[in-house]
Amino acid sequence: MSRVWQMSSQAGGAIQRCLFVLIGLIGLILVQSAMAFEPFVVRDIRVEGVQRVAAGTVFNYLPVRVGERMTNEKASDAIRALYSTGFFRDVRLEVDNNVLVVFVSERPAIATVSVTGSREFNEDAIKGTLERIGIAPARIFDRSLLERAEQALKQQYLSRGKYGVNISTTITPLERNRVGLNIAVDEGGTARIASIRFVGNKVFSDAVLLDQLRLSTPTWLSWYTKNDQYAREKLAGDLESVRSYYLDRGYLEFNVESTQVSITPNKQEVHISVIVKEGQQFTVSSVEFAGQLLGREDEYRQLLGEQEGKIFSGSELNETRRKIVQRLGQLGYAFANVNAQPKLDREKGTVDFTFLVDPGRRIYVRRISVTGNSVTRDTVVRRELRQFENAWYDSSKIKLSRERISRLGYFASVDIKTEPVAGVPDQVDLVVEVTENATGSL
Repeated sequence: MSRVWQMSSQAGGAIQRCLFVLIGLIGLILVQSAMAFEPFVVRDIRVEGVQRVAAGTVFNYLPVRVGERMTNEKASDAIRALYSTGFFRDVRLEVDNNVLVVFVSERPAIATVSVTGSREFNEDAIKGTLERIGIAPARIFDRSLLERAEQALKQQYLSRGKYGVNISTTITPLERNRVGLNIAVDEGGTARIASIRFVGNKVFSDAVLLDQLRLSTPTWLSWYTKNDQYAREKLAGDLESVRSYYLDRGYLEFNVESTQVSITPNKQEVHISVIVKEGQQFTVSSVEFAGQLLGREDEYRQLLGEQEGKIFSGSELNETRRKIVQRLGQLGYAFANVNAQPKLDREKGTVDFTFLVDPGRRIYVRRISVTGNSVTRDTVVRRELRQFENAWYDSSKIKLSRERISRLGYFASVDIKTEPVAGVPDQVDLVVEVTENATGSL
């Protein structure tokens, strides 16, 4: 009487497959408990049913070799290992006169992938998304990957306001254990923003805040701008614009409490509600500097300008940070870091700021190389450089060098990249990357 171990699964959906595997495992346990056998020494191993997968792949996953003892535990491990490869939809082990016979049924391969009905995205873009997930010609067909691909495609259409999109896939069996996939897209209509309203704003009206948004209700230009089509990324960017608007006018504690987006049952209209907390307005009472100032505090204050006694402005604060970092970059501190720490006095409605200056290590340029020039000689580019090798790093000179090279008119683009030198923390290399204009172009 032959001994048999078997585990199989239908290529259904993810839930169906998990249930079937669970049933198979339970069945395996019952078979093993009912059909106890004496372990045997494997005289030979034979693989049946392989077509595309090499027999060596099966041997590599088997936990037993010729001359070793075969047990129920090793049989279970072998089935799990082969099944986990994803190459097989059915695995069965049998014993014939101490010869271990491995019967496998391979999953089909994908022969073709076609997309129909899509107007929002071209077919190549959709196929690129499918390929990144694992759905492409010559790949092993896995229905769970197909379901994930369908969900990814649906999310892309939702981001374009296509809330009525429907995606269905037809699987056509072909000869030589292959399948053809056709993904049919029914885009439906595009949902338009019917209303945008703010809740909790008292200082600025809805009209003022709506002017800060790119999203809007339909206008006569919406067919071109697409601003009436809701997208989560667009809304997030718009809310940052509203936040910046409040920060530039002294409302340091402004916060977007929540956003509510609702879609009508016919999936044609979108209603957006933004709940905000404005907080109080703050005035700058004092500005201090701390950290490694390099004896340049007076210079930093000149870059700061008149701030004390003025209403706080987030953009002016960021501009001051940028100027200090830029100045340190001119002095050779290529990786300077400047942060502003606020201290709020809510009773007086004032804020004190302390700029923490960390110039880091002073850097000098070891080597400058030029790439991308096939016609123009290096000397033509190098004679325009104002940053020199073995000199302190100077961000203003690097910027001037880029402008001078661009003004030559020989290059479509000029970029200067900074690359750290391995093992030397105070040195960098500069790489001047140029793209030459086409010969004879005006």
